[in-house]
Amino acid sequence: MAPYEAIAEPNGSSTTSTAPNGSANGNGTNGHTNGHTNGHDHDEKEEEEEEEEEIFPPNLSLRITGLGIQYPPHRVNPKDLDTIAHKFYPQTDSLKKVLSINRYTGIISRPSVGECLHPLANQPSPPSITDLHNLFIEEGVPLAVSACKQAITESNYKPSEITHTVFTTCTDSSNPGYDTVVLKHLGIKPTVEKVLLSGIGCSGGLAALRTACNIALGAKALGRKARILICATEICTVLVRSELDSIVQNNEVRIGITLFSDCSSAIVLTNCVGEEGRKGVYDILGWKHKIIDNSESELGFDVDALGWKVILTPQVPSLTSSATPSLYDNLISSISPKSLSTISGIKPTDVDWALHPGGSLILSSIQNTMSLSPSHLRASFEVYTNYGNSSSATIFSVMDRLRSNTEAGVAGEGKEFGPGVGIKGGRKGVLACAFGPGVSVEMALLRRVDNGLEASNDIVEATNGVGGISVGGVELD
Repeated sequence: MAPYEAIAEPNGSSTTSTAPNGSANGNGTNGHTNGHTNGHDHDEKEEEEEEEEEIFPPNLSLRITGLGIQYPPHRVNPKDLDTIAHKFYPQTDSLKKVLSINRYTGIISRPSVGECLHPLANQPSPPSITDLHNLFIEEGVPLAVSACKQAITESNYKPSEITHTVFTTCTDSSNPGYDTVVLKHLGIKPTVEKVLLSGIGCSGGLAALRTACNIALGAKALGRKARILICATEICTVLVRSELDSIVQNNEVRIGITLFSDCSSAIVLTNCVGEEGRKGVYDILGWKHKIIDNSESELGFDVDALGWKVILTPQVPSLTSSATPSLYDNLISSISPKSLSTISGIKPTDVDWALHPGGSLILSSIQNTMSLSPSHLRASFEVYTNYGNSSSATIFSVMDRLRSNTEAGVAGEGKEFGPGVGIKGGRKGVLACAFGPGVSVEMALLRRVDNGLEASNDIVEATNGVGGISVGGVELD
C-alpha cells in the first residue's frame, strides 16, 4: 500500500567498546540462523510479507495526555572525566584516545546525580553492582517520582485513576523492580496492572510506549478505560569507574562514558474510552519494531560485577541508518488511509523527527540517509548538545522539546533550554525513532494535538516556521 501525505484528526558513537573475545564470532546465533531449512526460510518470508500488509485501524484513539522530564541537579563537564582518569589510572594509549574523543563529542555538559567528586566515583576501587543499585534507589527513584508526578498532573488525572504502568530501565536490575517503589511514593493503588521491561537499553522508552499502546487497545476491545503511566529512568554516569577499568586493563577504546547522562522521563497514555476529545499532547497513529539481523554483538549493555559494560561498536551508525528507510516506509504504509489524507507520499522531510540522540554520528548518518535538514532534527541535536544520551529516558525528552506548536525555547526566543520548554514552530507530524540492543529499531508516527483549535489534516505544513534555529550557538538552517 502506498504511503499518504497528510494526517487527518480522529473522531475523538563510535565506541569500540569491544565485546569479550568470542562474543562477536557468530557462534550460536549465526549458526542457528544458518541451520534453518529452506522451507523455514520460506515461512519466514511469508510471515514478513503478511506483517507488511497489516494496517492499523483508522481511529486508534491513543493519546499522550502528559509528559514529565526530570534531570538531576548536577552536571559533569568534559574536564571532569580528565580529573577522575588522571587521579586513579595510568595514562595508557587507549585512555588517552578516549579522553581526546571526550573533548570533541559536541556535548557541553551532562546531567548527573553527582559531581565528579562524588564519593562513589572517588573511592579506591570502582563501586560494586550492589553499590550502584543502592544509589539508583536513593537517587533514581526520586527522579522517577518527580517525572511521573509531572506527567500525571498535566494529564489532569488523579494517581488513583492510573490503571496500568509500564516502566523500563537498563541501569538497575532489582527484584522487585524500582517501579514498585515509585508507585508507592505516588500513591498509586496496589491493584494497578504493571509491567517492567528490561534488556532493551536506549530503545526502552519507545518500546515501553509500544507496549502501553497494545495494552490500551486490548482494554479498549473490552470496553475498559486504560490510563497508562510510562516511565524510563537511567542512572548512567556512576558507571565511569567501571568503564575506565576496562579501558585501562583491557586496552579498549570505550566512549560510553563520554556520552551518557542521568534522567527520568514519563508519559501518560489514554485509550480515550469514555473521554473522547480529551486534551493531549500527541496522538499515536502507528508503530513498528525490528531487530537487525546478525547485529547482537554491535550494541549492548552487559552485566558485570562492577555494574554494566557498554557495547557500542563503530558499525552502529551505519547499521541504524541503513535500517531506517525501509522501516519508515513500512510504518507509513501501515497507517490506515482513513487516518490520512488522499495525497500520497509522506516523505521523511514532511515530518519533524524525534530521533534518539545516541551519538553525533548516529544523528548525522540518519540525517544524510533520510535527506533531512538540521531543523528536522533540531530537538535531537539540542538534547544531545545540552543533556547528552540518557539511554531509554532520552526519547521522551526529545518529544517534550517538540510538543508545542507555539512555545519558544530556541535561539533566544523564549525560556532557556529545559524540560517542558517547547520549540517554536514545527510540522504537524512527528516521527519518533530509537535504537537499542539487538540491534533493535523502534519507530512511531505521532501527530501533535491542537487543543481547542480547528482540526487540521495537514502533516506537512509548518505550524509556525522552523527557520533561523540554532543549537549551542550553531545555526541549523
